[in-house]
Amino acid sequence: MRRDARLLALALAAIFGLAAPLEAARIKDVVTAPRMRDNQLVGYGLVVGLSGTGDSLRNAAFTEQSLQSMLDRMGVAVKAGALRVRNVAAVIVTADLPPFANRGARLDVTVSSLGDASSLMGGTLVMTPLTAADGQTYAVAQGQLVVSGFAAKGEAESVSQGVPTAARVPNGGTIEREPPGALADGPLALELRNPDFRTATQIADAINAHTRRRFGRDLARERDHRTVLVARAPQISTARFMAEIGDLEVQPDAPARIVVDARTGTIVIGQDVRVSTVAITHGGITVRVTEAPQVSQPAPMSQGETVVTPRTQVEAEQTGGQIAVLQGSNLRTLVRGLNAIGLKPTGIIAILQALKTSGALQAELVVQ
Repeated sequence: MRRDARLLALALAAIFGLAAPLEAARIKDVVTAPRMRDNQLVGYGLVVGLSGTGDSLRNAAFTEQSLQSMLDRMGVAVKAGALRVRNVAAVIVTADLPPFANRGARLDVTVSSLGDASSLMGGTLVMTPLTAADGQTYAVAQGQLVVSGFAAKGEAESVSQGVPTAARVPNGGTIEREPPGALADGPLALELRNPDFRTATQIADAINAHTRRRFGRDLARERDHRTVLVARAPQISTARFMAEIGDLEVQPDAPARIVVDARTGTIVIGQDVRVSTVAITHGGITVRVTEAPQVSQPAPMSQGETVVTPRTQVEAEQTGGQIAVLQGSNLRTLVRGLNAIGLKPTGIIAILQALKTSGALQAELVVQ
């Protein structure tokens, strides 16, 4: 019954131009829990076993030095400059260390070529320590590379797809040191992913409504538009309490914002965008430049020379659109008005920028 009622509401909104009901979201999807953040790891290593697609040691001196150092640690004495292999590549290894990770857990790592290797297909990453910003080693990576791209070329043609010099090693990292941080004592600070005062108050109200029924008192209060402080619940673990409040639903609010990308012509308009009543006309000027050079040939048996005379024809055409009145009382009306003018994305972006300059656009305009 609930699903049928929702479908009916969406259908009525589409027919009569009504605003669709706001979607509810779980608190766990709106906020981040305290100290629950990933830590970036990075390391420098070697990939071996390539089929002649590795670094050329003459152009990548660091690869030769790393290979020589590795062989020296293994008891193999190699003279400087004696290495001429093409099955080794120097790589940068990166990974994200999840919060509360235990020693011995596995994680995925990303491998990217550092030298002039043409492909990492078929390579194997040699044991590589991964360090964090504090300089400590938290994981070690090793394993067979999985490359999604490929490249092949011949004497007259080449074909490539994806990036063959970047790969992943699924479960290739082993955690050797647990990351610092835990659910410390004291109030829990829930950080909003999209800061907003209204959303913060809704989260605090939803948590208080739950804690009044569960514990008989309010435990949450909003500190600002980004943080909601929640006191620890009595006689219950922090993990269980976070699981309970994480499933509570709220209706997140967001500021009126328009995001445009002039390179791709992408336009994203928020639901609360409003436009004051304005009159708009949009036209363009098309300039055509045609080059038609003429060749002047001398008479037969004469001493003249062939002369090329340039001939350029320039035409300018201006196309103007009808003036239209645009009043966006809601998102649907605004989109309908922009479509009525019959513009391409570049024209809509220009109009939005002009509306913002005139003060008629009651929203934040973000140009990427």
